[in-house]
Formats: sequence, C-alpha cells, structure tokens
Amino acid sequence: MTQPTTPTPTPIASTETPPPSRRKFIQHGSVISAGVATTFASPRLLRGSEPAESKPEPIRLGLVGAGGRGSGAINDSLSINDNVKLVAVADLVPQKCENICKSLASRYADKFDVKPSEMHHGLDAYKRVLDNKDVDVVLFATPPGFRAPYVLDAVDAGKHVFAEKPTCVDPAGYRQCLEADKKARANHTAIVTGTQYRRQTNYVEAIKRIHEGEIGDIISGTARYCSNGIWYRQRKKGMSDAEYQLYNWMHFVWLSGDQIAEQAVHNIDTINWIMGGPPESAYGGGGRFTRPDDSEMWDNVAVDYVYPGNRVVSFMCRQIPDTKSDNSNVIYGTKGTCTILGGNSGASIQTRDGKTTWEMSGDIGAAYKQEHKDLIDSIRQGKPIVEFAETAASSLTAVLGRMAAYTGQAVTWDFVTNESKLDLVPRDLDIKGPGAARGFAVPGKQELV
Repeated sequence: MTQPTTPTPTPIASTETPPPSRRKFIQHGSVISAGVATTFASPRLLRGSEPAESKPEPIRLGLVGAGGRGSGAINDSLSINDNVKLVAVADLVPQKCENICKSLASRYADKFDVKPSEMHHGLDAYKRVLDNKDVDVVLFATPPGFRAPYVLDAVDAGKHVFAEKPTCVDPAGYRQCLEADKKARANHTAIVTGTQYRRQTNYVEAIKRIHEGEIGDIISGTARYCSNGIWYRQRKKGMSDAEYQLYNWMHFVWLSGDQIAEQAVHNIDTINWIMGGPPESAYGGGGRFTRPDDSEMWDNVAVDYVYPGNRVVSFMCRQIPDTKSDNSNVIYGTKGTCTILGGNSGASIQTRDGKTTWEMSGDIGAAYKQEHKDLIDSIRQGKPIVEFAETAASSLTAVLGRMAAYTGQAVTWDFVTNESKLDLVPRDLDIKGPGAARGFAVPGKQELV
C-alpha cells in the first residue's frame, strides 16, 4: 500500500450542533468531525449512551493489513471484547483478505460481518475502509512505513485507531504522528498502539517500583533484543521492484525501519518509559554478516543512548543464526538492580549484594489482548486513549539509533526532531514501478540527512 497525499483538513464540526446521524452515539458527548477530510466519505457520528432497556449497537471494526500481525491483532480484539463486529478488511493481496475472513468467520460467527464488497485489495485499499461510514475503529497492521500517513488519514476521517508499532521509520513520519495525535485529541478519537509491554502486569509493576525509588536513583541501564534470524522471501518471477519490496518488506528500510525499529522498539520503548522520555543523543555502530545480498537490513546494531542526567543506556539488537538470544532490560540504581525480561519471562529486583527482594511472572498473551480491551473500553466510556505521540517518540528513538549507527556520527534528539529532512517513503508509488532506491548503509559514506 502506498503513502497517500495528506488531505487538507477542514474545521472540526461543532460539538453543540452535530450533523444528523442514522445511529446513536457510541458514547455520550464524544463527537467526531464530519467532513474533516474531503478524500473520504463523511463518517457517521459515534454512538452514545442508549436507554438502559435497549441493547447498544456493536462497535464496528475495520482491519488494514491481513498478514500475521494483523491476524493476531484482530483475533485479540474479537476474543477480548464483547459487542464488536469486524465489517471490513483491506490488504495489498486479495488472497490474504479471503484467508483471514474465512478463518474469522468460522471462529467468531457472531462478531464477523464482512460482506464480499467490504474485502478490499490494492495499494489504496485502506481508503475504502476509511470510506465506510459504519467503521468505528480501524486496526492498522501494514508494513511500518505506511503507519504514520495511514493513521493521520484515519484521524482525518473520524475513526478511532489501533496502530501497530513502530509508528514511523523516519523523522518525516514522526512529524505526521504528532499531527495525528494532536488531531485525535481535538476530535476525541482514540489511538492505541501495539506496545503491549505497557499493559503487561510485571512490566507495569516493575517500572512503578523503579519510579517509586525501590532501586534508588537510576545510574544506567542495558537493553537487548538479540535473536537468531528473521524471515526472508525470495523474489518471484515477473515482480516489479515495487512489488518485490512490498512482498519482502522486512528487508527494505523504508518499509520496516530495520530491526532496531521494527522489532527492538519494544525494548527502546521500555527504556523511554523508565527514563520518563526519549534520550538526548545516540552514538553507535553495527553491520551485516548474514543478510541476503539484496537485503538493506543490518543484522546487528549497538547504540549508547544518553538520557538526561548523563545516564547511559547500552542498547543492542541482533538477528544472527546460532547466536545467543537475549531479550532483556536491566536498570542499575544506587540501591539495587531491576531486571525485566521479554515475553513471559518475568521481572525481578535485586539489592546491590544480589538478594532478590521482588519478582513477578509475565503473561504477554494477556497483554496483547489488554491493549484492545483498553481501546474499546475507552471509546465506550467517552474517555478515548490517545498514545500516538508517546509511541512515536520511542519509534523515533529507534530511528535516532539507526541513523547514528548507519552514518557513524553522534546524533542528537534535537537534530532528528527539528532539523533532519530524512523522508524514506516514496510518493506516488506505482505497484509496477521501481519502488524506492535500494542499497544498504555504510558508515562514513551514509550521509546524515
């Protein structure tokens, strides 16, 4: 799917005299802008508190991106939430739409209502979901390069949003994220993101204890996302460059952001959460030993992030077969150490002499579901969660580290937020065209833009 031209918004509709709607509000007092984007059909207004004796209408969902992560997200939402329905699906590939609909129809018969006319495919398929006045919430699970512009268009179309991480792959996308976040707050529409660790109970409790001073003042930390490899798809005969890049999207930086953004952003987000915000600067390196020749990805990156107070977090991510895996975050304080492990591995606190004073197991499956419950609950309660800027800051922190490693330069947060002109996502992408320029970064030769 291609990046659209961002439509020019029109003034937000008055909350005092909303235009008529054939449906009641989802929640009392929350009004979506009617006609905020001329590109899309006017959205129906959010339904609200019905009389106690009546049954509220279901919240209707649309899914954009029907691959593995999209399948996981929609399954989580349908399984954890009552009175919701999936009514639209979009993907670049029609077969993916058919496959996911077949699976969901058999598993969630009472929550599935996707008519053949609401199964869309192609580069602009997401627009058809935004055109649908009956869609209340759109779940975005496309390659990350499309996340920022798609979510911005969804907010302009008056939709609530679930957006997978990362939310941007470059500074240009970050600025779109900030615009979308601001508009969502003005429109009273929700944006919840796929940073499930922020809803995993052992992460929440561990970081609460850190913030309460249980390990003393934070001195430094480490963050690791080291694994054995990632998928790669061989080019099919007859594919254009654009088709191949979209098909093998993980291996092209404009689409994935490289491993540091696409995967390791979870650990970076955890560190930002602990530190209370993004770092001031980054300096790092890395390279590639095992990637296929036409992959742009590096297979290892190591970055020192400097946070306010001259606190350094040593970060590393790696995808190299037959190497030791490590998914962890360790925070060193003046009184002790907190270790937070990824997945279901739990968290613990140790004193300076190594005595464990607290520990708690993890349940990542529950956290994946909780983010979708929180989204729907916030809509129904009239208190929409908007966390796009927060996740965008973590996504840009990953980009900051990648830029430092790729160029071999020390790069500041001020530079990437205020000066950088880096914009990787091609405009007017043609599925039969050349795609984006290709090639992997070489430090000393890669320009800092």
